[in-house]
Amino acid sequence: MADLKQFISQSDIEALKNYVQGPSTQSRADSTVLIHVTHSNLKNTSFFELRLDRHMTIQTIKEKLKTHTGTAVSSMMLQLKDLNNTVICTLSDDNTQLGYYSPQDGFTIHVVDVDPNSCSANGWLEDVSKVEKYQISEEDYNARDNTYRKFKEEKLKEDPTWTLQKEIAKRTGKEYKEPISDEEYLAAEAQSVTVGSRCEVYPGGKRGQVMYVGKVEGIPLGYWVGVQYDEPVGKNDGMVKGKRYFECAPKYGGLVRPNNLKVGDFPPVDDLSSDEEM
Repeated sequence: MADLKQFISQSDIEALKNYVQGPSTQSRADSTVLIHVTHSNLKNTSFFELRLDRHMTIQTIKEKLKTHTGTAVSSMMLQLKDLNNTVICTLSDDNTQLGYYSPQDGFTIHVVDVDPNSCSANGWLEDVSKVEKYQISEEDYNARDNTYRKFKEEKLKEDPTWTLQKEIAKRTGKEYKEPISDEEYLAAEAQSVTVGSRCEVYPGGKRGQVMYVGKVEGIPLGYWVGVQYDEPVGKNDGMVKGKRYFECAPKYGGLVRPNNLKVGDFPPVDDLSSDEEM
Protein backbone atom coordinates (compact mmCIF):
# COMPACT_ATOMS: atom_id res chain seq x y z
CA MET A 1 0.00 0.00 0.00
CA ALA A 2 1.42 3.39 -0.99
CA ASP A 3 2.42 5.83 1.75
CA LEU A 4 -0.13 8.66 1.90
CA LYS A 5 2.66 11.13 2.66
CA GLN A 6 3.87 10.74 -0.94
CA PHE A 7 0.71 12.44 -2.18
CA ILE A 8 -0.35 14.82 0.61
CA SER A 9 1.64 17.03 2.97
CA GLN A 10 1.48 16.87 6.75
CA SER A 11 -0.13 20.31 6.87
CA ASP A 12 -2.87 19.14 4.49
CA ILE A 13 -3.48 16.10 6.69
CA GLU A 14 -3.82 18.32 9.77
CA ALA A 15 -6.18 20.66 7.91
CA LEU A 16 -8.34 17.71 6.86
CA LYS A 17 -8.35 16.37 10.42
CA ASN A 18 -9.43 19.73 11.81
CA TYR A 19 -12.18 20.00 9.20
CA VAL A 20 -13.60 16.55 9.99
CA GLN A 21 -13.40 16.99 13.76
CA GLY A 22 -14.46 20.62 13.76
CA PRO A 23 -17.93 22.03 14.35
CA SER A 24 -20.71 21.72 11.82
CA THR A 25 -20.68 24.22 8.98
CA GLN A 26 -24.46 24.57 9.24
CA SER A 27 -25.52 28.21 9.64
CA ARG A 28 -25.57 29.20 13.30
CA ALA A 29 -26.01 32.56 15.01
CA ASP A 30 -23.47 33.79 17.54
CA SER A 31 -26.15 33.78 20.23
CA THR A 32 -27.09 30.14 19.62
CA VAL A 33 -26.07 27.49 22.16
CA LEU A 34 -26.41 23.70 21.82
CA ILE A 35 -28.07 22.29 24.92
CA HIS A 36 -28.87 18.70 25.89
CA VAL A 37 -32.21 18.11 27.62
CA THR A 38 -33.12 15.37 30.10
CA HIS A 39 -36.34 14.76 32.02
CA SER A 40 -37.04 13.45 35.51
CA ASN A 41 -39.73 11.05 34.30
CA LEU A 42 -38.14 9.99 31.00
CA LYS A 43 -35.38 7.60 32.03
CA ASN A 44 -34.71 6.25 28.54
CA THR A 45 -35.22 9.43 26.56
CA SER A 46 -33.06 12.53 26.18
CA PHE A 47 -32.70 15.26 23.57
CA PHE A 48 -29.27 16.16 22.26
CA GLU A 49 -28.03 19.52 21.03
CA LEU A 50 -31.28 21.46 20.96
CA ARG A 51 -30.60 24.90 19.48
CA LEU A 52 -31.55 27.57 21.97
CA ASP A 53 -30.91 31.29 21.72
CA ARG A 54 -29.30 33.03 24.66
CA HIS A 55 -31.86 35.84 24.29
CA MET A 56 -34.77 33.47 24.93
CA THR A 57 -36.49 33.86 28.29
CA ILE A 58 -36.86 30.86 30.58
CA GLN A 59 -40.63 31.05 29.96
CA THR A 60 -40.07 30.73 26.21
CA ILE A 61 -37.70 27.80 26.73
CA LYS A 62 -40.30 26.04 28.89
CA GLU A 63 -42.90 26.47 26.16
CA LYS A 64 -40.45 25.00 23.65
CA LEU A 65 -39.61 22.06 25.91
CA LYS A 66 -43.28 21.33 26.47
CA THR A 67 -43.53 20.10 22.86
CA HIS A 68 -40.59 17.74 23.48
CA THR A 69 -41.43 16.38 26.92
CA GLY A 70 -45.18 16.74 27.33
CA THR A 71 -44.80 18.47 30.71
CA ALA A 72 -46.98 21.51 31.29
CA VAL A 73 -45.11 24.81 31.59
CA SER A 74 -46.56 25.41 35.05
CA SER A 75 -45.23 22.03 36.22
CA MET A 76 -41.62 22.53 35.06
CA MET A 77 -38.61 23.20 37.23
CA LEU A 78 -35.47 23.61 35.12
CA GLN A 79 -31.96 22.84 36.32
CA LEU A 80 -28.83 23.83 34.40
CA LYS A 81 -25.97 21.30 34.50
CA ASP A 82 -22.39 21.77 33.34
CA LEU A 83 -20.24 19.43 31.23
CA ASN A 84 -19.65 17.24 34.30
CA ASN A 85 -23.41 16.85 34.79
CA THR A 86 -23.23 18.92 37.97
CA VAL A 87 -26.17 21.19 38.75
CA ILE A 88 -25.04 24.83 38.50
CA CYS A 89 -28.31 26.56 39.25
CA THR A 90 -32.08 26.43 38.98
CA LEU A 91 -33.65 28.50 36.19
CA SER A 92 -36.37 29.83 38.46
CA ASP A 93 -37.09 33.29 37.01
CA ASP A 94 -39.30 32.89 33.95
CA ASN A 95 -38.55 36.43 32.76
CA THR A 96 -34.75 36.04 32.81
CA GLN A 97 -32.95 35.37 29.54
CA LEU A 98 -30.97 32.14 29.16
CA GLY A 99 -27.75 34.05 28.49
CA TYR A 100 -27.78 35.40 32.05
CA TYR A 101 -26.74 31.92 33.24
CA SER A 102 -23.77 31.74 30.80
CA PRO A 103 -24.62 28.36 29.24
CA GLN A 104 -22.07 26.64 27.00
CA ASP A 105 -22.37 24.10 24.21
CA GLY A 106 -22.86 20.67 25.78
CA PHE A 107 -24.54 21.93 28.97
CA THR A 108 -27.74 20.17 30.01
CA ILE A 109 -31.13 21.50 31.03
CA HIS A 110 -32.79 18.94 33.27
CA VAL A 111 -36.59 19.17 33.38
CA VAL A 112 -38.09 18.24 36.73
CA ASP A 113 -41.79 17.48 36.41
CA VAL A 114 -43.38 18.48 39.73
CA ASP A 115 -46.87 17.27 38.77
CA PRO A 116 -47.53 13.88 40.47
CA ASN A 117 -50.34 13.26 37.98
CA SER A 118 -48.25 14.07 34.91
CA CYS A 119 -48.82 11.92 31.84
CA SER A 120 -45.11 11.04 31.90
CA ALA A 121 -45.07 9.92 35.54
CA ASN A 122 -44.33 6.28 36.40
CA GLY A 123 -43.15 5.50 32.91
CA TRP A 124 -46.42 6.07 31.08
CA LEU A 125 -44.67 7.64 28.06
CA GLU A 126 -41.97 4.93 27.82
CA ASP A 127 -43.21 1.65 29.27
CA VAL A 128 -45.39 0.08 26.57
CA SER A 129 -46.39 -2.74 28.93
CA LYS A 130 -48.63 -0.20 30.72
CA VAL A 131 -50.66 0.38 27.57
CA GLU A 132 -53.66 -1.87 27.10
CA LYS A 133 -53.28 -3.84 23.86
CA TYR A 134 -56.09 -4.28 21.39
CA GLN A 135 -57.44 -7.82 21.40
CA ILE A 136 -59.84 -9.54 19.03
CA SER A 137 -61.76 -12.76 19.55
CA GLU A 138 -61.27 -15.78 17.32
CA GLU A 139 -64.86 -15.44 16.05
CA ASP A 140 -64.40 -11.81 15.04
CA TYR A 141 -61.05 -12.52 13.41
CA ASN A 142 -62.46 -15.44 11.40
CA ALA A 143 -65.31 -13.23 10.20
CA ARG A 144 -62.85 -10.80 8.60
CA ASP A 145 -61.78 -10.93 4.97
CA ASN A 146 -58.27 -10.37 3.63
CA THR A 147 -56.51 -11.81 6.69
CA TYR A 148 -53.34 -13.91 6.61
CA ARG A 149 -55.31 -16.85 7.97
CA LYS A 150 -57.72 -16.76 5.03
CA PHE A 151 -54.80 -16.31 2.63
CA LYS A 152 -53.01 -19.33 4.11
CA GLU A 153 -56.14 -21.49 3.93
CA GLU A 154 -56.60 -20.68 0.23
CA LYS A 155 -52.96 -21.46 -0.54
CA LEU A 156 -53.07 -24.80 1.27
CA LYS A 157 -56.17 -25.74 -0.73
CA GLU A 158 -54.19 -25.13 -3.92
CA ASP A 159 -51.01 -26.80 -2.66
CA PRO A 160 -51.01 -28.87 0.58
CA THR A 161 -47.21 -28.46 0.77
CA TRP A 162 -47.40 -24.65 0.65
CA THR A 163 -45.28 -22.68 3.13
CA LEU A 164 -44.65 -18.99 3.61
CA GLN A 165 -40.96 -19.51 2.76
CA LYS A 166 -41.95 -21.12 -0.52
CA GLU A 167 -44.28 -18.21 -1.32
CA ILE A 168 -41.54 -15.65 -0.59
CA ALA A 169 -39.08 -17.52 -2.81
CA LYS A 170 -41.64 -17.61 -5.62
CA ARG A 171 -42.38 -13.88 -5.42
CA THR A 172 -38.72 -12.90 -5.24
CA GLY A 173 -37.67 -15.25 -8.04
CA LYS A 174 -35.31 -17.24 -5.82
CA GLU A 175 -34.81 -20.98 -5.77
CA TYR A 176 -36.64 -22.68 -2.92
CA LYS A 177 -35.00 -25.61 -1.21
CA GLU A 178 -37.16 -28.00 0.75
CA PRO A 179 -36.00 -28.41 4.36
CA ILE A 180 -34.21 -31.70 5.00
CA SER A 181 -36.34 -34.16 6.97
CA ASP A 182 -34.18 -37.30 6.59
CA GLU A 183 -31.94 -37.86 9.60
CA GLU A 184 -29.71 -40.12 7.47
CA TYR A 185 -29.23 -37.51 4.75
CA LEU A 186 -25.82 -38.02 2.99
CA ALA A 187 -24.99 -41.02 5.19
CA ALA A 188 -23.53 -42.94 2.22
CA GLU A 189 -21.27 -40.02 1.27
CA ALA A 190 -20.13 -39.68 4.88
CA GLN A 191 -18.97 -43.31 4.98
CA SER A 192 -16.16 -42.52 2.55
CA VAL A 193 -14.78 -39.77 4.80
CA THR A 194 -12.55 -40.73 7.72
CA VAL A 195 -11.21 -38.65 10.59
CA GLY A 196 -7.58 -37.68 10.05
CA SER A 197 -7.79 -37.57 6.24
CA ARG A 198 -6.57 -34.58 4.29
CA CYS A 199 -9.31 -32.88 2.29
CA GLU A 200 -10.21 -30.05 -0.03
CA VAL A 201 -13.50 -28.20 0.41
CA TYR A 202 -15.59 -26.85 -2.45
CA PRO A 203 -16.34 -24.26 -3.55
CA GLY A 204 -13.16 -22.33 -2.88
CA GLY A 205 -10.59 -25.11 -2.77
CA LYS A 206 -9.89 -24.63 0.94
CA ARG A 207 -7.66 -27.36 2.35
CA GLY A 208 -7.52 -28.94 5.76
CA GLN A 209 -7.88 -32.09 7.84
CA VAL A 210 -11.04 -34.02 8.68
CA MET A 211 -11.66 -33.82 12.43
CA TYR A 212 -15.22 -35.09 12.78
CA VAL A 213 -17.80 -37.05 10.78
CA GLY A 214 -21.36 -37.39 12.00
CA LYS A 215 -24.52 -35.58 12.98
CA VAL A 216 -24.60 -32.14 14.63
CA GLU A 217 -27.26 -30.90 17.02
CA GLY A 218 -29.05 -27.64 16.33
CA ILE A 219 -28.42 -27.43 12.57
CA PRO A 220 -30.11 -29.14 9.57
CA LEU A 221 -30.48 -32.91 9.77
CA GLY A 222 -28.10 -35.39 8.19
CA TYR A 223 -24.35 -35.92 8.23
CA TRP A 224 -21.67 -33.26 8.49
CA VAL A 225 -17.89 -33.18 8.31
CA GLY A 226 -15.87 -31.09 10.73
CA VAL A 227 -12.77 -29.65 9.09
CA GLN A 228 -9.71 -27.98 10.59
CA TYR A 229 -8.54 -25.63 7.85
CA ASP A 230 -4.89 -24.87 7.14
CA GLU A 231 -5.70 -21.16 7.24
CA PRO A 232 -8.11 -19.07 9.37
CA VAL A 233 -10.98 -19.27 6.89
CA GLY A 234 -13.43 -21.10 9.15
CA LYS A 235 -16.25 -20.00 11.41
CA ASN A 236 -15.51 -21.70 14.74
CA ASP A 237 -13.02 -23.62 16.88
CA GLY A 238 -14.78 -26.96 16.69
CA MET A 239 -17.67 -25.91 18.95
CA VAL A 240 -21.14 -25.61 17.40
CA LYS A 241 -24.26 -24.46 19.23
CA GLY A 242 -22.48 -24.82 22.58
CA LYS A 243 -21.29 -28.40 21.99
CA ARG A 244 -17.70 -29.29 21.12
CA TYR A 245 -17.12 -31.72 18.26
CA PHE A 246 -13.37 -31.26 17.81
CA GLU A 247 -10.50 -29.02 18.90
CA CYS A 248 -8.79 -26.37 16.79
CA ALA A 249 -7.80 -22.71 16.92
CA PRO A 250 -10.53 -20.06 16.53
CA LYS A 251 -11.53 -19.36 12.91
CA TYR A 252 -9.82 -22.58 11.76
CA GLY A 253 -12.87 -24.84 12.16
CA GLY A 254 -15.88 -25.37 9.96
CA LEU A 255 -18.69 -27.78 9.11
CA VAL A 256 -19.42 -28.86 5.55
CA ARG A 257 -21.59 -31.47 3.93
CA PRO A 258 -19.70 -34.63 2.90
CA ASN A 259 -20.63 -34.04 -0.75
CA ASN A 260 -18.85 -30.69 -0.66
CA LEU A 261 -15.34 -32.02 -0.08
CA LYS A 262 -12.85 -34.52 -1.42
CA VAL A 263 -10.42 -36.55 0.64
CA GLY A 264 -7.01 -37.50 -0.68
CA ASP A 265 -3.48 -36.21 -1.08
CA PHE A 266 -4.05 -32.52 -0.43
CA PRO A 267 -0.93 -31.20 1.33
CA PRO A 268 -0.97 -27.70 2.83
CA VAL A 269 -0.43 -25.05 0.17
CA ASP A 270 2.95 -23.32 0.51
CA ASP A 271 2.60 -19.83 -0.91
CA LEU A 272 6.40 -19.43 -0.90
CA SER A 273 7.10 -22.52 -2.96
CA SER A 274 7.79 -22.18 -6.70
CA ASP A 275 8.65 -24.53 -9.53
CA GLU A 276 10.70 -21.84 -11.23
CA GLU A 277 14.47 -21.88 -10.83
CA MET A 278 16.04 -18.99 -9.00
